Amino acid sequence: MANPFGVERFVFSSAGQKYLSLVESGKPVQVISDVNDYAGVIRAVGDLKDDFRKVSGNLPSVSGKTAIIIGTAGKSAIIDKLVRDGKVDKNELTGKNEKYVIQTVDNPTGDIQKALVIAGSDKRGTIYGIYELSAQIGVSPWYWWADVPVEHRENLYVKPGKYTDGEPAVKYRGIFINDEAPAFQGWCVEKFGGVNSKMYKHMFELILRLKGNFLWPAMWGNAFFDDDPLNGQLADEYGIVISTSHHEPMGRAHSEWKRYGGGAWNYSKNPKALQNFWKGGMERMKNYETVVTVGMRGDGDEPMSEESDIALLQKIVKDQRKIISEVTAKKAEETPQVWALYKEVQDYYDKGMRVPDDITLLLCDDNWGNVRKLPDLNAKPRKGGYGMYYHFDYVGGPRNYKWINVSQVQRIWEQMNLTYQYGVDKIWVVNVGDLKPMEYPISFFLDMAWNPDRFNADNLLLHTEEWCARQFGEKYAKESARLINLYTKYNRRVTPELLNENTYSLENYNEFETVVSDYRNLVVDAMRLYYLIPNEYKDAFDQLVLFPVNACSNLYEMYYAVARNRHYAAKRDIRANYWADKAKECFARDSILTMHYNNDIAGGKWSHMMDQIRIGYTSWQQPEKSVMPKIEYIVQTMIHKEKIFAEADGYVSIEAENHTTANNGAKVSWVIIPDLGKTVSGVTTTPVTENPGKDVYLEYKADLKTKGKARLIVLTSPTLNFNANKGLRYAVSLNGGEEQIVNINGHYKGELGQWQAEQIIETSTIHNIDKEGIHTIRIRPLEPGIVFQKIMLDTGGLKPSYLGAPQSDLK
Repeated sequence: MANPFGVERFVFSSAGQKYLSLVESGKPVQVISDVNDYAGVIRAVGDLKDDFRKVSGNLPSVSGKTAIIIGTAGKSAIIDKLVRDGKVDKNELTGKNEKYVIQTVDNPTGDIQKALVIAGSDKRGTIYGIYELSAQIGVSPWYWWADVPVEHRENLYVKPGKYTDGEPAVKYRGIFINDEAPAFQGWCVEKFGGVNSKMYKHMFELILRLKGNFLWPAMWGNAFFDDDPLNGQLADEYGIVISTSHHEPMGRAHSEWKRYGGGAWNYSKNPKALQNFWKGGMERMKNYETVVTVGMRGDGDEPMSEESDIALLQKIVKDQRKIISEVTAKKAEETPQVWALYKEVQDYYDKGMRVPDDITLLLCDDNWGNVRKLPDLNAKPRKGGYGMYYHFDYVGGPRNYKWINVSQVQRIWEQMNLTYQYGVDKIWVVNVGDLKPMEYPISFFLDMAWNPDRFNADNLLLHTEEWCARQFGEKYAKESARLINLYTKYNRRVTPELLNENTYSLENYNEFETVVSDYRNLVVDAMRLYYLIPNEYKDAFDQLVLFPVNACSNLYEMYYAVARNRHYAAKRDIRANYWADKAKECFARDSILTMHYNNDIAGGKWSHMMDQIRIGYTSWQQPEKSVMPKIEYIVQTMIHKEKIFAEADGYVSIEAENHTTANNGAKVSWVIIPDLGKTVSGVTTTPVTENPGKDVYLEYKADLKTKGKARLIVLTSPTLNFNANKGLRYAVSLNGGEEQIVNINGHYKGELGQWQAEQIIETSTIHNIDKEGIHTIRIRPLEPGIVFQKIMLDTGGLKPSYLGAPQSDLK
C-alpha cells in the first residue's frame, strides 16, 4: 500500500507469499543488536522490544531461526558484515544523513535463516528505522503523550522487500517548549518534581518517534543544563540536538543570569562578566551535539537598549565565536551556530549587520504564523544556510494565544512550503508552548520537515486522515480528521483569547449565530463519534478531538450569550435576563470542562495542562484568573401590553398560549400545558369532566393588511372521539360575527389516520376579511378534551410545513 507521506506499509496481520514472520501466536521473534552500537540505538532497541510486548503481550524471544537485526554502519559488526557480504547495499548508507534501510535478508548469519534488517547510516538513522517498525506494528508515536492505545496482534508479518524514507530535507527539525507556566510547568512539578530528565526522556522519545532531532528546551524559570545535570547527558545519548532559544546565547538559559550573573545584562558596560558567563555555558555543552545560539537580546527577551548598534552586536558575535573556539579547541566554524533574526534583530540585519558565513541565519515568522523574511532567490548561498522559527503558540501583543490549537495545517503548509522553496532548509523549529494540545500540528510540522515536497494543497486532509487512522483506527479516521480540520479552521478565524462579544456581528448576515451554529454542530458530531469509538480510545479521542471542540464551542456560546444580553439590555428588553443566565452557565461550564481534562482524562495524567487562562483578558498578558464578562439584568416592570400579532408574508401564526383573552366559566377554566405538542405548549379546559359553557372562550388579535377570503387553520392535539364517537367540537368566529362549528374528529372509526401519524389534527374555516386593521378571532370549545396548539390565518402566503409557520411578530 502506497503511503504518500512516508514509507509504504510493510507489516501485516496476515501472511502473503514468502512473508517473514515477526509475531506468531503472540510470540515475537528475537531482536539482535550489537552492544558496541551507540547507546541511543541500544536504548531504542529496548523500546522496540517493549513495543512488541505492548502489541503481542510478550517480549521477543531470545533464540530462533528468524530475527530482527538492528545496527548502525560502522558501529555494528553484524551490519558491517552484511554490507561486506553484499546483503546490505553499502551505497544506501555510506555518506548518508539520518537514513535507514529496512529489508528482508535470507541467511544473514550462520544461525539465522531469515531476518528483517534495520540498518542506519548513523545513530539517528538507525533509531528512525527502529521507530518506523514500531509504528508499523501498531505503536503510535503518541502512545504516551496522548494515551493512544496499542491494538493487540497475535500475528504479524513483513512483506519481502527493501524500505527506506531517504534522507531528511531539513537538517535540524524540532520544537520549542515555551510559555510553559502555568500549564506545562504545573504538570511537570506535580508529576516529576520539576522540568527535569524524568520528563525530558518522554519528550526526547516523542521527538525521535516523529523523526525530529532538535529541541529548544523550556526556559521560563527553567535552565535545561543547570536544573538537572542529566538533561544534557540524556539528550546526547538519545540523539537530540539541544540548542537554546533566540535570546539565550551560548547554551545559557535566561534564568541562569539571575542565578550566576553579575551586574547588568549589558555588553557595552559589563563585557567581562558576560564573557565568563558564556564561557561557562560552552564548557558545559562542548562535548554534546548542539547548535550554539549567538548574538544577544535585552534582558528577559526584550529589545536591546536604543543605543545598541550594529557594531556592538557584531563585536558580541565575534567575541562569542572566540569563546567557542577556545573552549572546544577547534575553529569556530566547526561548531554549528545559529543567529536568530527575531523581532528587532531582523531590523539590524536589514540595516546591514552580517555574521560569518558558517552561522545559520534563523528567520522568523511574526509570532502568528506569517513568515516575515525569506532569502533572496538570487542571493549567494551561505555555508550556514537558513532556518525558520515558527509559532503554534505565542505570549505577546496584541494578545496571547496559548490555550488550544489554533494552527491550520493548510496555513502551516502554505507558509512552510514558501519557506522551503526559498531555500530555508537548515533548521525548522516551532514554538509549541506546552506541547499539549498541539499534538497534530507537531506531527504535521515534523512530517513536512522530513520531506516538504510530499505535500501539496490537495493532500493535506489526506494527511490528517492518515494521522487519525494511526490514533483511532481506519474506521473512525475520516470523521475524526474532518472534526480536527474544521475546529482548527474555526479557531483560526480568531484565537479564543481574542474572541469576545463584539467579534462577530449580531445584525449583519446572521454572522454571530452562524459561527456559533458551526461549532454547535461540530460538538454534536464529536459527541456522536465519542460514543461510537471503542472505550480504550476514548481518552485519546477526548484529548485530540472532543475537548478542543467542546471547550471552544462553549466559549462561542458564552460570548454569543453576552452579545445577546447586551443587545436586549440596551433596549431594556426582559429577554436580556435569559441571555445573562446563559452566559453564566457557559462560564461555569468552561471551568467544568477544564476540571474534566485535568482530572478525568487518563486518570488525571494531564493535571494542569488546561490551566491556561482564556477568558477575561484586558491586555496582551493573561489575568490571574478567568473573569466573567459583564452582563446586565433587566428588572421587569408590570406593564400590560395587549398581544396583537402582525400579518407578514401573507399569514399570521399564533401559539395557542398567546391569547389576548382567556375567559373562564363558573366551573371551567383554561390551563396551559407547557411543552405539550409540536412547538410550545397546549391549551385546554379543566376539569375535563365539565362541558364548557358559552362564557368559556379564547380570543386572539391580528393586525391584517390583506383583504378578501382567508383560511383560519386551528391545530389541535390528536385527541380521539372518546365521547361515544360524537366527536369534539369548537366554534369559531371573527370580530363577533356568526360562529362556524368544527368537529375535529367525529369521523374517526378506529382506523389509523394521517393526523395520528403526524401527531396533529388540522381543521380550517373560511372567513371574509373586509378591511385592514385589527381583527379578533374567538374560539369556543363545545366539549372538554380539546387541546389547542396553534392558530394560523392564511391570507394568501402561508406555505406548507410540518410544524406550522413560526409565530408572527407582535405589532
